[in-house]
Amino acid sequence: MMENYGIAAFRSRQQVLRFEDALRREGLRVGVVTTPRAVALGCGLSVRFEMEDAESVRRVLRRENPGNLIGLYRVEHGGVRPSVMPLRR
Repeated sequence: MMENYGIAAFRSRQQVLRFEDALRREGLRVGVVTTPRAVALGCGLSVRFEMEDAESVRRVLRRENPGNLIGLYRVEHGGVRPSVMPLRR
């Protein structure tokens, strides 16, 4: 079964937790997950979000302007290793 979701990867765990909190305050379903190996940078944690919420996540990013953002990625998980691609605007 294929699972698709987005992640926001940061260089700082503190930024991950702050951004997760900002998204929760917007009423979005989010969580903290281990960053996939394909994103070989950062603190090892990312904020997971549903792909249908990607535009809302971008809006919160623009408003909050968090530091240490590596990027937004789309994760497709359906086999042994997840496929990770930068999320296009």
